[in-house]
Amino acid sequence: MKSKKYQSYLKKSHKFKFIKLDKSGYKATITINRESKLNCLNLETIQELIIAFKDCAWDDNIAVVVLTGAGKRAFSTGADVKEQGDYFINNPNDYYKWMYEFIELHQVMKDLGKPTIARLNGIVVGGGNELNMSCDLAIAADHIIIKQVGARMGSVPAAGATQFLPLIVGDRRAREIIMLCEDIPAKKALEWGLVNKVVPYAELDKEVDVMAEKLYNKLPECLRYAKQQLNVWRDFSWHMTIGHARDWLAIHNLSNEVKEGINSFNNKKKVNYKKIRSGK
Repeated sequence: MKSKKYQSYLKKSHKFKFIKLDKSGYKATITINRESKLNCLNLETIQELIIAFKDCAWDDNIAVVVLTGAGKRAFSTGADVKEQGDYFINNPNDYYKWMYEFIELHQVMKDLGKPTIARLNGIVVGGGNELNMSCDLAIAADHIIIKQVGARMGSVPAAGATQFLPLIVGDRRAREIIMLCEDIPAKKALEWGLVNKVVPYAELDKEVDVMAEKLYNKLPECLRYAKQQLNVWRDFSWHMTIGHARDWLAIHNLSNEVKEGINSFNNKKKVNYKKIRSGK
């Protein structure tokens, strides 16, 4: 007896607040829709992204998933620093829960079973770059910059960057990116292998469509298993470190380094590194 076809993961009445999910033919585009906040990730945005990726996994009409940000300024600038300051700093128990949601987002993207493309439409910062790296391929507009900011702001980018950057760009370059927290222009990102292609912003959608079509014209089961095999070293690094990182980051948010970093960001002032080093 042939089983029935499961129609959809999402109900047609489902409404997203912070993201958009658009499907056109075999391609789904998930857009982080917080343009005025530089597409930063509050908890609800992360949860909505998880739902959208799961829906794409269930939809047999979708062969390729594109992740992008609204507007031209930012792909994503990572965690919502205001939300972090309001709810999670000095609250390691709830930060520990928040971290689980971000980990699950990476897991869903990695284990989607379908190829993913990062459409880098603007700056790619912190956790935004970790989402970029969790996509299989990336096409960037030529005006973007990529950077990690954890060591400057009171955190460690251990939800993707410390695991994946050494595999993508090599050990020395990974250390440079994570320790120096400097801008990486699009051209350098291409040279270092952080992205697959750089094009003028006006050509970004066209190039994403070209890449999506190339992926569509491959055998889906072979692509799925190729992705699984390609992830072997990522899986090893990820599962060896992410649980420890979740615990450490939760406890670390009680530290003066985090307070100084968050307060400096929210008050638009420079971090007082000398004060932190003095222990005062």
